[in-house]
Amino acid sequence: MAMSGAGPNGQRLTGQHVFATYVIETSLPLRHAAEVLAGEQSTGTFVRVERESDDLRARFAAQVESIEEVPLTGSSPLPGAVGDPSQRRRAVVRLRFPLDNFGPSLPNLLAAVAGNLFEIKELSAIKLVDIDLPPAFAERYAGPAFGVDGTRRLLGRPDGAMIGTIVKPSIGLAPDDLAEVVGELAEAGIDFIKDDELQGNGPSAPLAERVRAVMPVLERYADRTGRKPMYAFNITDDIGRLEANHDLVVEAGGTCVMACINLVGISGLEFLRSHAAVPIHGHRAMFGAFGRSDQVGIGFRAWQKLARLAGADHLHTNGISNKFYETDDQVLDSIAAVREPLLGLTPTVPVLSSGQWGGLAHATYSAVGTTDLLVLAGGGIHGHPDGAAAGVASMRDAWASAAQGESVDVAVERSAALRRATELFGPVRV
Repeated sequence: MAMSGAGPNGQRLTGQHVFATYVIETSLPLRHAAEVLAGEQSTGTFVRVERESDDLRARFAAQVESIEEVPLTGSSPLPGAVGDPSQRRRAVVRLRFPLDNFGPSLPNLLAAVAGNLFEIKELSAIKLVDIDLPPAFAERYAGPAFGVDGTRRLLGRPDGAMIGTIVKPSIGLAPDDLAEVVGELAEAGIDFIKDDELQGNGPSAPLAERVRAVMPVLERYADRTGRKPMYAFNITDDIGRLEANHDLVVEAGGTCVMACINLVGISGLEFLRSHAAVPIHGHRAMFGAFGRSDQVGIGFRAWQKLARLAGADHLHTNGISNKFYETDDQVLDSIAAVREPLLGLTPTVPVLSSGQWGGLAHATYSAVGTTDLLVLAGGGIHGHPDGAAAGVASMRDAWASAAQGESVDVAVERSAALRRATELFGPVRV
């Protein structure tokens, strides 16, 4: 079943509207459920009110653009859903919201497309899976300041995959121990190092002490080699502290800051972007809380557009064969989503992480066809049988081989570091 709608005289009003795509389930007729959703999130309430005129509804009411029924997944209804569960049906619903309702404001946009709708009892399930925004949003939001090209310039890595790691152990290292680890990684030729999202500004290793310990190591390496690895200090904090945390890093010569987007919020990220003089590494910690379920929440395709508009230069997408819940197909779709053009913004760098090691390079490159990626390996580098330097070499060798079109067998034969990695992590994926 498919139904569609259009503006006056049949034209699509994409320049003045936001289009939001949902997957819903309901025990009620699909059209009725979709219209309840559109009404609740724009001009309507549970009953027609006195000043809800036809003219007002014509100008401000969200409209059902299309409904496409899809197979039911078999999940249980959300709590409080009305209707006979045996009559449940599932559909992809696309709504058209007038931009006049909220203007080019990300917080107010979210109130419309992802506000009370998750609580509507006529819906047995609802997930926002995509959103299409008009150019007005790019006129208000600057998007990434550095993106792919700016990151490569600061790294001194004009081509090839950008190889990085996460400090391990995630927490517990004293600042001086951290400096020693960073020195080893720099000497190994790493491009990028980041704090773990668990390492914020705690009393055992405060941000100021980590900066004091790490930056002299990187500066000495840069003075000797002409290339300074990028260290993303986690400055996640209350919004009122973001500016000072950023300045602490930059004044010491730092070239990147990290913020956990869902913890500071989209508005916090945009606030940081308005002040930042270095790339913002956007971590997606807590994304699973609203992205994992297929019944309720916000999908990555929709979420990543908001994060990019708000200024994330780097954005975590997960990686194939990861240790978390996402399938390879989901990960590859996330990488593709971040690489798709968005309103003329500077391209954001997809960040691959979670269970990554050199043996995944060929399969990943075959699927995505680009090295404009920041590939992070924590255990894949720190856990290498011959140490972190060999871990970096295994990653670098594998990605260079994949980009050159070599076979997996050739890569393993040529790289002792990659060959040793397979002894611990298993065969290379093809």
